[in-house]
Amino acid sequence: MTSAAPGVPPVASAEPTAGGSGGSPPRLSTVPDLPDDTAFAIARRLASRVITLCWVELRKIRHDRTELYTRAIQPALWLLIFGETFTRIHAIPTPGHIPYLAYLAPGILAQSALFIAIFYGIQIIWERDAGVLTKLMVTPTPRAALITGKAFAAGVRSLVQAAVIVVLAAMLGVALTGNPLKLLATAAIVVLGSAFFSCLSMSIAGLALSRDRLMGIGQAITMPLFFSSNALYPERLMPGWLQAVSKVNPMSYQVDALRGLLIGTQAHLALDAVVLVGVTVLGVTASALLLPRLAR
Repeated sequence: MTSAAPGVPPVASAEPTAGGSGGSPPRLSTVPDLPDDTAFAIARRLASRVITLCWVELRKIRHDRTELYTRAIQPALWLLIFGETFTRIHAIPTPGHIPYLAYLAPGILAQSALFIAIFYGIQIIWERDAGVLTKLMVTPTPRAALITGKAFAAGVRSLVQAAVIVVLAAMLGVALTGNPLKLLATAAIVVLGSAFFSCLSMSIAGLALSRDRLMGIGQAITMPLFFSSNALYPERLMPGWLQAVSKVNPMSYQVDALRGLLIGTQAHLALDAVVLVGVTVLGVTASALLLPRLAR
């Protein structure tokens, strides 16, 4: 009678035993896991962190919605007072002789997104002073993911005001599109524009390093960005030097896309989208490079 050799452990099968005795769980297969450094795994982790950071930013709205309500007042006044008055006096010729209020509404939509995003850098300075930014910087989250999450959170915040302006414009008689695809594209353009301007604000924060200086710079550039765009008047009515400025102003491309989508004017949607995506990528890159300087 032969017996197994002493000291030799039994070989475990990699296959699960069907109906194992005593109800014991089946053994796990030894199939190797996918490597964690594949391009897909890295992209998935990056997207997950961006969405998480964006969600954290948006949850702050639950604690104080006052900012959303107060910031909706100024765009409403632009439409109710400026828009209605200039529609009656016909002071500004519009393409296709559309009512001036309809021409103005997409510009005020872009303006509201600008006003929300351009002071977003104040929040990141507050996080630095509170020690939150230092804790975020030591996590494995890439700086670009941190900036992207904050930028797109600003974009989603802008959508709330965009909805208010669209409803108000419709109540004032502006004929806006009801095409769901165009409305989704409008939301994407609003988010992209807000993401760029919030990145611009965070880049300025990385240079200014203080809330007071950032407030001063933000106030100094907000109105020039607005008035040098085509938000209030067609570009052909501008003097030559202002037309040149308007062509390099990202807000002009945002307004052009919004007008084409919402009221059906002639627009260069492909060019507008490429410019907005390009400047947003540049803004995220610049903000990520300046973030360590802010966190010191």
